[in-house]
Amino acid sequence: MPFFIASIILQALLIIHCIKTGRNQIWIWVLALLSYAGVIAYVAVEIVPDMFRSRAARRAARGVSRALDPGRDLRQAAERAQASGNVASRQAWADELAKQGRHTEAIEVYRSALTGLYEFDPKLMLGLAGAQFAGGEPAAARATLELLIEKNPDFMSPDGHLLYARAVEASGDKAKALEEYAALAAYYPGAEAAVRYAALLRKEGRSEESRRVLRELLDQARIAPAYYRRTQKEWLTAAERDRGAG
Repeated sequence: MPFFIASIILQALLIIHCIKTGRNQIWIWVLALLSYAGVIAYVAVEIVPDMFRSRAARRAARGVSRALDPGRDLRQAAERAQASGNVASRQAWADELAKQGRHTEAIEVYRSALTGLYEFDPKLMLGLAGAQFAGGEPAAARATLELLIEKNPDFMSPDGHLLYARAVEASGDKAKALEEYAALAAYYPGAEAAVRYAALLRKEGRSEESRRVLRELLDQARIAPAYYRRTQKEWLTAAERDRGAG
């Protein structure tokens, strides 16, 4: 009896699913007449493939794959770059090297791609600057980004601007860094720029200005969509902490 009741419930739920999702109406008869056999067939043919096609399922599958073979993405990127030798594949290889923390190698690959028509490609130069900064070369990253700006005056990237401000700060030019952070805080889509700006203001003894920047950020966050607060939780928590410490 429990198996029979469970079968009826499953059949009813799947029939509802079939109707709501616009599946072939033949499934209604299959589910109604074949009990568990119909349930298994419907799940195998209609639900499981959809699960693997979904974005969340693909992300989960990639996560499992990376856990089982953490070097696979880098290995595949290297193989594609070595096989084709084109700029796009070399950039993907360099991006993966940087993601894996192999910054010296990433710098070499980015430089190898920055030739010919792509000598001043802004995306490649931005990737190179990111690898230089992460590899402990803020002055080199700043120089790369300044050349990028010179050669591509119309190129816009909030993340690139933030990287530039951080490179300027790390290279010791605090006044210039404050200018860049002030400009960034006005338009950067996340909370990181304002938090870094406030932190540098505080280090430079400008505590009242630091608190003002953080207060404005937190006031805006309170009326922002929940998605923003969720994705920016780390930086908003830092802002709350720093405002109290400032």
